[in-house]
Amino acid sequence: MTLLWIPMLTLLGVLVPALTAQRGRPICTLATAALPTLALILTLAQFPAIADGEYPRVALEWMPQLGLDLAFRLDGLSLLFNILILGIGLLILLYAHYYLDKSESHGRFYAYLILFMASMVGIVMADNLLVLWIFWEMTSLSSFLLIGFWSHRSEARKGARMAMTVTGAGGLALLAGFLLLGDIVGSFDMQTVLDSADIILADPRYPLVLVLVLLGAFTKSAQFPFHFWLPHAMAAPTPVSAYLHSATMVKAGIFLMARLHPALAGSELWSALVAVIGITTMVYAAWFALVESDLKGILAFSTVSHLGLITVLLGIGSPMAVLAALFHILNHATFKAALFMCSGIIDHEAGTRDLSRLGKLAKAMPITCLVMSVAGAAMAGFPLFNGFLSKEMFFESTLHTQALGGLSLMLPVLATIGGALSVGYSVRLVHAVFFAEPRHAPPKHPHEPPRLMRAPAELLAALCVAIGLFPALIATWLLAPAVEAVLQAPLEFHLAIWHGFNLPLAMSGAAAAAGITAYVLHRYIRRFIRDFPSRNANLIFEGAVQYISDKAEVITEFFDNGSLQRFMALLIGTALLMGAIGLFQVETLTGPKGNQPLDGVLILGAMLLIFTGIGTAVTHRQRLLSLIMLSVVGLIVSLTFARFSAPDLALTQLSVEVVTMILLMLALFFLPQKTPRESSPSRSLRDVIMCSGLGVVIAALNYAVLTRDTNTISSFFLENSVPGGGGHNAVNVILVDFRGFDTLGEITVLAIAGLAILKLLNRLRLFMPHSDSEGRIWCPDRYPMILTTVSQPVLPLALLVSVFIFLRGHNLPGGGFIAGLITAVGLILIYMARGVDWTQQRLAFPFQPIAILGVGIATLTGFGSWLFGYPFLTSSYDHFHIPLIGDLELATALLFDLGVYLAVVGATLMILANLGKVTTSHRPSKDDSTPIPSGLHRTDISDTANPNPDAKETV
Repeated sequence: MTLLWIPMLTLLGVLVPALTAQRGRPICTLATAALPTLALILTLAQFPAIADGEYPRVALEWMPQLGLDLAFRLDGLSLLFNILILGIGLLILLYAHYYLDKSESHGRFYAYLILFMASMVGIVMADNLLVLWIFWEMTSLSSFLLIGFWSHRSEARKGARMAMTVTGAGGLALLAGFLLLGDIVGSFDMQTVLDSADIILADPRYPLVLVLVLLGAFTKSAQFPFHFWLPHAMAAPTPVSAYLHSATMVKAGIFLMARLHPALAGSELWSALVAVIGITTMVYAAWFALVESDLKGILAFSTVSHLGLITVLLGIGSPMAVLAALFHILNHATFKAALFMCSGIIDHEAGTRDLSRLGKLAKAMPITCLVMSVAGAAMAGFPLFNGFLSKEMFFESTLHTQALGGLSLMLPVLATIGGALSVGYSVRLVHAVFFAEPRHAPPKHPHEPPRLMRAPAELLAALCVAIGLFPALIATWLLAPAVEAVLQAPLEFHLAIWHGFNLPLAMSGAAAAAGITAYVLHRYIRRFIRDFPSRNANLIFEGAVQYISDKAEVITEFFDNGSLQRFMALLIGTALLMGAIGLFQVETLTGPKGNQPLDGVLILGAMLLIFTGIGTAVTHRQRLLSLIMLSVVGLIVSLTFARFSAPDLALTQLSVEVVTMILLMLALFFLPQKTPRESSPSRSLRDVIMCSGLGVVIAALNYAVLTRDTNTISSFFLENSVPGGGGHNAVNVILVDFRGFDTLGEITVLAIAGLAILKLLNRLRLFMPHSDSEGRIWCPDRYPMILTTVSQPVLPLALLVSVFIFLRGHNLPGGGFIAGLITAVGLILIYMARGVDWTQQRLAFPFQPIAILGVGIATLTGFGSWLFGYPFLTSSYDHFHIPLIGDLELATALLFDLGVYLAVVGATLMILANLGKVTTSHRPSKDDSTPIPSGLHRTDISDTANPNPDAKETV
């Protein structure tokens, strides 16, 4: 269980900034860093076991029927990424402490950052495909919040939307790929998938699976043609860029390709797709990095280029190529995070990132110049820096591969071109900022930042030098288990600075010479690119989104032009057609079971149901009469449930009917009292024919189904209700045990709906009509004495009945849902009898916490089962002897039912109680300044001014 604490600690760390933000930024920063630091220590503590070939793993059953377990593993690949995620994340926290302005919400920023950190830790440690996907989507959401942190800036909002759209779409493709992969293998367990390469490659769906998974990886890692979102994500604060877009988020796609390499690689399709996309991305993005004029823009395109380099290596797929890919992941994270931090320092102290306004900063910022020069040299791949080693291994791998068949010779050529461009933009990045003559003066006088703000970049630059000089000593221990995790076999290798004079060294020399030359001739390159029209990917993306939105609106208006009748006609017509097709396939309508005998009660009930159903539609203009008809429909349905041995459904239907009638009466009260006739006689005839036809078809289908034998799962629940759930009431056991996850989702939706309606009704005040549709003035006695007198004894009786219904629900008809509705009805009766003000003085507590508490209790009941090693929401029961009471059966499902009860009470009262207090006696008028005579209300003036009480009110 120690392993479980690594992702859990980082996830819990999201709460720390919210709890400590008010205590000052230093305390908030230190407190926020505490849990990730502990998670990093726990990660490093697992290294001895991993080095010995053991892979610590923990799994909690969540929904085993779906193959979804909360499973985590820590192998060499996870260890490498965890160290990068947690280690660099802690450095980013220190850097952000000094970078953010004092007026900015540092607590909110830290919370978003730790949420992203927890999501990435979940991705790299996930031992289940579905769990990996859940954390994958969490990174998209948290990165959206971080990129759009400066929400007052248009470019931040657009960049966040673009990143969310692209990575979110890729996430959907990834989910489809994972579902297909799990179906092919028969499991979503990660190790099972990794061990099933032969099955996957032999399946005819393999190409589709590969494309879907790679779409997810390419969109997240900004590979061509999905690269455009990353440069525009630079609108985020620099700590976000340094963390998300160099060390972590953009490497999620790289991690995915490495993790699934044993299962999906090994085919020509893999090599062709991954290698071609990778080399295209590398060269394409490197060119744009060379011509970019914004510091972070250069680093963004260079990030895309280096991600392409790593992708090429994974596409090649040889053992040495995999080693080079993992080595460059480590190297890139160190020098790119340092470069982003330095660019943020320059922007922070000089007030600009524009190269035309920067230059000659070496004297003013000598230490920053040294740090950025070291990191830039590592990015260029100069000798004695870590980037040189992985770049040499990259060149070596491109020379010994047949990934592209006869075109494989193009790989080393394009790799050299990409390397040359990398040298060019790296040299330009350092020289133009610190040594070249600026064309314009910077907005601020530059100077060195605070010592601790520079410290994270200095540490990472030192690592670039240390790994470059002593690779075997510093990097081997981390790379060896990571390579073994990807290849599923150990690999013997030795990292060294010098390998003699060989072709990769010549390629490096040629790339360095060409890159320096490209920078020297950069003014000619600028002249060249001026001949091409510049295009803003942000505007193109926004235009594409707008185009799709416009076309979708046109299609929607074609089917739904604002006419509810037309829309319903299309819906009913489609249902009628599909039902009729089903009936045509039935040879005889009556099945072998035949019909049950009829009696007078059934015939009477059916006639009442038909009469009141038709009456509801016919009298829809007379609202009170129509509601009475509708309530009779609900009562007959409740009696039907009781007649056919479904007492739980009967109680639920009856309780829901009462609440629904109250809701409808409150809502319809505010609608215009008279409405124009919507339908012509011909349209009414059309509607009658269509609805009658649909009624006949649905009735025929029901009749055909009910007269035939069907295989149902009811026998399973009836047989296992007592031994499996400890309850004789199978309906309640299904709700709180067998299908408890469904119920948890339903009460969560109910609570969210209640909160949404509460917010919609907040401060809403609607005019209270003074008369009915016939012009009769409403009775001035708003709270009749009879209703007031009756409501007081009814409330304790209703509460007593609800407690009784709640406690008996596991063995007899009842349960938390019905009990919650009974409680809500009793309380609503008090509101109706005494008024909102009188009641709230005596019930002085909000209903929102009640609903939230209910969902929380139900959720914690599910988590509690994990503590005992059972799947999520597994219930337990036992018999106990309680003095003075006797033998009693107690089940943990009772706690879950308590959560259902509280959620229903809270959500129902949030809706009904607040809907009942939106009335106001003030009628809006053109001149609200009209003096009101003494003793006369505003409504009286309005009534006098409007002699026609039948006129339609405007709400």
